[in-house]
Amino acid sequence: MQEAKTAARRQLLAARNAMPGEQRGYADLATWKALRDFLIEVVDEGAVVAAYRPFGSEPGAALEPELPERLAVVYKVLEPVLLPDKDLSWREAGGPGGQGEPDANSQGGDGPNPGGAVLGPEGIKQAAAVIVPGLAVSDDGIRLGRGGGSYDRALARVGPDVPVVALLRDGEFGYMVPAEPHDRPVTGVVTPARGFVSLR
Repeated sequence: MQEAKTAARRQLLAARNAMPGEQRGYADLATWKALRDFLIEVVDEGAVVAAYRPFGSEPGAALEPELPERLAVVYKVLEPVLLPDKDLSWREAGGPGGQGEPDANSQGGDGPNPGGAVLGPEGIKQAAAVIVPGLAVSDDGIRLGRGGGSYDRALARVGPDVPVVALLRDGEFGYMVPAEPHDRPVTGVVTPARGFVSLR
Protein backbone atom coordinates (compact mmCIF):
# COMPACT_ATOMS: atom_id res chain seq x y z
CA MET A 1 0.00 0.00 0.00
CA GLN A 2 2.69 2.52 0.99
CA GLU A 3 4.78 1.64 -2.06
CA ALA A 4 1.76 2.24 -4.31
CA LYS A 5 1.10 5.60 -2.70
CA THR A 6 4.76 6.62 -2.94
CA ALA A 7 4.86 5.72 -6.64
CA ALA A 8 1.63 7.65 -7.27
CA ARG A 9 2.97 10.71 -5.45
CA ARG A 10 6.16 10.65 -7.51
CA GLN A 11 4.23 10.40 -10.79
CA LEU A 12 1.74 13.14 -9.91
CA LEU A 13 4.40 15.56 -8.65
CA ALA A 14 6.46 15.03 -11.81
CA ALA A 15 3.44 15.88 -13.96
CA ARG A 16 2.75 19.03 -11.94
CA ASN A 17 6.36 20.15 -12.13
CA ALA A 18 6.40 19.63 -15.90
CA MET A 19 3.43 21.94 -16.45
CA PRO A 20 4.54 25.20 -18.13
CA GLY A 21 4.26 28.32 -15.99
CA GLU A 22 1.83 30.14 -18.30
CA GLN A 23 -0.46 27.09 -18.35
CA ARG A 24 -0.36 26.98 -14.54
CA GLY A 25 -1.43 30.60 -14.40
CA TYR A 26 -4.49 30.02 -16.59
CA ALA A 27 -5.36 26.83 -14.71
CA ASP A 28 -5.06 28.54 -11.33
CA LEU A 29 -7.32 31.39 -12.37
CA ALA A 30 -9.98 28.92 -13.58
CA THR A 31 -9.64 26.99 -10.31
CA TRP A 32 -10.04 30.16 -8.27
CA LYS A 33 -13.15 31.27 -10.18
CA ALA A 34 -14.83 27.88 -9.68
CA LEU A 35 -13.91 27.78 -5.98
CA ARG A 36 -15.13 31.35 -5.46
CA ASP A 37 -18.46 30.62 -7.16
CA PHE A 38 -18.97 27.50 -5.04
CA LEU A 39 -18.20 29.32 -1.80
CA ILE A 40 -20.54 32.20 -2.66
CA GLU A 41 -23.38 29.68 -2.95
CA VAL A 42 -22.76 27.74 0.28
CA VAL A 43 -20.86 29.94 2.75
CA ASP A 44 -22.18 33.16 4.28
CA GLU A 45 -20.12 36.32 3.99
CA GLY A 46 -17.91 36.74 7.06
CA ALA A 47 -17.98 33.02 7.95
CA VAL A 48 -14.81 31.09 8.73
CA VAL A 49 -13.01 29.31 5.88
CA ALA A 50 -9.96 27.15 6.62
CA ALA A 51 -7.53 27.29 3.73
CA TYR A 52 -3.85 26.86 2.97
CA ARG A 53 -1.22 28.79 1.04
CA PRO A 54 -0.36 26.85 -2.16
CA PHE A 55 3.31 26.72 -3.07
CA GLY A 56 5.56 25.38 -5.82
CA SER A 57 3.56 23.61 -8.52
CA GLU A 58 0.42 23.20 -6.39
CA PRO A 59 -2.91 24.36 -7.84
CA GLY A 60 -3.38 27.99 -6.87
CA ALA A 61 0.31 28.76 -6.31
CA ALA A 62 0.42 31.16 -9.28
CA LEU A 63 -2.42 33.33 -7.95
CA GLU A 64 -1.67 36.96 -7.12
CA PRO A 65 -2.96 37.92 -4.61
CA GLU A 66 -2.51 34.52 -3.03
CA LEU A 67 -5.40 32.24 -2.08
CA PRO A 68 -5.78 33.26 1.60
CA GLU A 69 -5.77 36.96 0.72
CA ARG A 70 -8.41 36.43 -1.98
CA LEU A 71 -10.61 34.53 0.43
CA ALA A 72 -10.10 37.12 3.17
CA VAL A 73 -11.94 39.75 1.11
CA VAL A 74 -15.19 37.93 1.97
CA TYR A 75 -14.42 35.45 4.77
CA LYS A 76 -12.52 35.07 8.01
CA VAL A 77 -9.62 32.83 6.96
CA LEU A 78 -7.75 30.29 9.07
CA GLU A 79 -4.37 29.03 7.89
CA PRO A 80 -2.69 25.82 9.11
CA VAL A 81 0.43 25.71 11.26
CA LEU A 82 2.30 22.41 11.42
CA LEU A 83 2.92 21.21 14.98
CA PRO A 84 5.92 19.08 16.05
CA ASP A 85 3.72 15.98 16.23
CA LYS A 86 2.53 16.60 12.61
CA ASP A 87 -0.93 17.71 13.73
CA LEU A 88 -2.25 21.05 12.51
CA SER A 89 -2.97 24.13 14.57
CA TRP A 90 -4.83 27.05 12.99
CA ARG A 91 -4.01 30.74 12.82
CA GLU A 92 -6.17 33.66 11.79
CA ALA A 93 -4.87 35.13 8.56
CA GLY A 94 -4.04 38.80 8.45
CA GLY A 95 -2.69 39.47 11.93
CA PRO A 96 0.87 39.81 13.25
CA GLY A 97 3.23 36.87 13.01
CA GLY A 98 4.30 34.46 10.30
CA GLN A 99 2.99 31.38 8.56
CA GLY A 100 4.07 28.11 10.12
CA GLU A 101 6.12 25.48 8.39
CA PRO A 102 4.43 23.64 5.54
CA ASP A 103 2.58 20.42 6.32
CA ALA A 104 3.85 17.17 4.87
CA ASN A 105 0.51 17.04 3.03
CA SER A 106 1.49 20.32 1.40
CA GLN A 107 0.21 23.59 2.59
CA GLY A 108 1.71 26.97 2.76
CA GLY A 109 5.27 28.15 2.66
CA ASP A 110 7.27 28.95 5.76
CA GLY A 111 8.02 32.53 4.83
CA PRO A 112 6.92 35.73 6.59
CA ASN A 113 3.26 35.63 5.58
CA PRO A 114 1.01 37.47 8.02
CA GLY A 115 -0.88 35.49 10.62
CA GLY A 116 -3.01 36.38 13.64
CA ALA A 117 -4.26 34.60 16.76
CA VAL A 118 -3.30 30.94 17.05
CA LEU A 119 -6.39 28.86 17.81
CA GLY A 120 -4.86 25.41 18.28
CA PRO A 121 -5.94 22.15 16.59
CA GLU A 122 -9.56 22.66 17.64
CA GLY A 123 -9.72 25.93 15.68
CA ILE A 124 -10.80 24.09 12.53
CA LYS A 125 -14.12 23.31 14.23
CA GLN A 126 -15.10 26.95 13.53
CA ALA A 127 -14.85 26.46 9.76
CA ALA A 128 -17.93 26.65 7.56
CA ALA A 129 -15.79 25.25 4.72
CA VAL A 130 -12.33 23.72 4.49
CA ILE A 131 -10.05 23.99 1.44
CA VAL A 132 -7.39 21.26 1.38
CA PRO A 133 -4.40 20.41 -0.76
CA GLY A 134 -4.08 17.06 -2.45
CA LEU A 135 -2.21 15.28 -5.20
CA ALA A 136 -5.24 13.28 -6.36
CA VAL A 137 -8.76 12.35 -5.32
CA SER A 138 -10.68 9.19 -6.16
CA ASP A 139 -14.27 9.17 -7.41
CA ASP A 140 -15.44 8.41 -3.86
CA GLY A 141 -13.47 11.28 -2.31
CA ILE A 142 -10.34 9.57 -0.99
CA ARG A 143 -7.55 12.15 -1.09
CA LEU A 144 -3.91 11.39 -1.72
CA GLY A 145 -1.76 13.84 0.25
CA ARG A 146 1.99 13.98 0.65
CA GLY A 147 2.11 11.34 3.35
CA GLY A 148 2.29 13.19 6.65
CA GLY A 149 -1.28 12.46 7.71
CA SER A 150 -1.73 15.98 9.07
CA TYR A 151 -4.92 16.76 7.19
CA ASP A 152 -6.49 13.39 8.00
CA ARG A 153 -6.08 14.25 11.68
CA ALA A 154 -7.41 17.77 11.22
CA LEU A 155 -10.42 16.67 9.15
CA ALA A 156 -11.46 14.26 11.89
CA ARG A 157 -12.48 17.41 13.83
CA VAL A 158 -14.67 18.80 11.04
CA GLY A 159 -18.44 18.39 11.23
CA PRO A 160 -20.17 16.04 8.75
CA ASP A 161 -22.05 18.87 7.03
CA VAL A 162 -18.98 21.06 6.44
CA PRO A 163 -17.79 21.04 2.81
CA VAL A 164 -14.19 19.87 2.40
CA VAL A 165 -12.85 20.77 -1.03
CA ALA A 166 -9.57 19.71 -2.66
CA LEU A 167 -7.91 21.82 -5.36
CA LEU A 168 -6.53 19.65 -8.17
CA ARG A 169 -5.02 19.82 -11.63
CA ASP A 170 -6.89 18.30 -14.56
CA GLY A 171 -6.33 14.55 -14.63
CA GLU A 172 -5.93 14.25 -10.83
CA PHE A 173 -9.61 13.58 -10.09
CA GLY A 174 -10.91 10.05 -10.57
CA TYR A 175 -7.47 8.67 -9.71
CA MET A 176 -7.37 5.22 -8.14
CA VAL A 177 -6.22 6.23 -4.65
CA PRO A 178 -5.50 3.30 -2.30
CA ALA A 179 -7.59 3.91 0.84
CA GLU A 180 -6.49 3.28 4.42
CA PRO A 181 -8.62 3.34 7.59
CA HIS A 182 -7.34 6.77 8.69
CA ASP A 183 -8.08 8.47 5.34
CA ARG A 184 -10.71 11.21 5.57
CA PRO A 185 -12.69 11.80 2.36
CA VAL A 186 -13.31 15.18 0.80
CA THR A 187 -16.82 16.24 -0.20
CA GLY A 188 -15.84 17.99 -3.43
CA VAL A 189 -13.00 18.85 -5.79
CA VAL A 190 -12.18 21.77 -8.06
CA THR A 191 -10.29 21.30 -11.32
CA PRO A 192 -9.64 23.91 -14.03
CA ALA A 193 -11.65 22.14 -16.75
CA ARG A 194 -14.54 20.71 -14.70
CA GLY A 195 -14.86 23.41 -12.05
CA PHE A 196 -16.47 22.32 -8.79
CA VAL A 197 -17.54 18.67 -8.60
CA SER A 198 -19.63 17.56 -5.62
CA LEU A 199 -18.86 14.13 -4.16
CA ARG A 200 -21.84 14.09 -1.79
